[in-house]
Amino acid sequence: MARLVKNIVSNSFLLLNINKRCISTTNKVFTFHESDEKGGYKDTRPYPSFTERIKMGFNGLKTEIAMWKEEIRDQFEGDPVMVFRPGEVDVVWRFQDKSSLDQWIVTSDQDHKEGFSSCSLTLSNCGKGLFSGELSMRKPRDGRVKRAGYCNIKTIRARKSFKRETYLDWTPYNMLVMKIRGDGRSYLLNVHTKGGGPYWQIVKIPFSRFFLGSKGRIQDCQCAIPLQQVVSFSITATERYAGEFSLEIDYIGLEHDPSHTEEFAYEMYALPKGVANT
Repeated sequence: MARLVKNIVSNSFLLLNINKRCISTTNKVFTFHESDEKGGYKDTRPYPSFTERIKMGFNGLKTEIAMWKEEIRDQFEGDPVMVFRPGEVDVVWRFQDKSSLDQWIVTSDQDHKEGFSSCSLTLSNCGKGLFSGELSMRKPRDGRVKRAGYCNIKTIRARKSFKRETYLDWTPYNMLVMKIRGDGRSYLLNVHTKGGGPYWQIVKIPFSRFFLGSKGRIQDCQCAIPLQQVVSFSITATERYAGEFSLEIDYIGLEHDPSHTEEFAYEMYALPKGVANT
């Protein structure tokens, strides 16, 4: 009898382990592993001392606790949006005051000693975001830089309270919507995951038209954007001719268009064996 009970317990434990293994899931890998997400670019800012870090931690503790309480409240009381009406834009970033500029990081090739371009993100006379500056094709004479001329604005990394990294879940949407007023130049839009004229215009770009790139290189192995793992968004000014540029931005939002059924706009092809596929 004791042996029978022991066998039943052992079999039950084995069955429990099997069930656990069956329901265990891992995140799908959408791209290759990168040991250095910055691509070799180092942060040259001086690292604060231990005392300064302690002071900064205590100063931000009240704000972090308030964010944590809001997250808990939203989890229990939040009413998630279940219906996405056509033509309705959910604004993610809107430029309306100076605090909205704190959500963006401004960089250029000059910051990394790879060129002489300069740019800034300010508020225009209309109170909207103004991404402007001057592109320079001049290259530094170091024998290392082959091409120059880019300026970029990028949103800060999505985080929860206490600086925990998180994602922006854009799964329900299939359109990126922007209200902008440009200068005739072309701009590169980048959706980061783990891509005008004198009048205001509403620009809608399907997510299916974005393609996979890394460090400025288009990848052979393409796939649709994993919209549930978006970490940031950026706009880059980079063209083949130098000069001033100006892009005024009112808002950047998301929309679900049921008439757009395309999942991915680009065809894939099978490479012969022995050819690298990165």
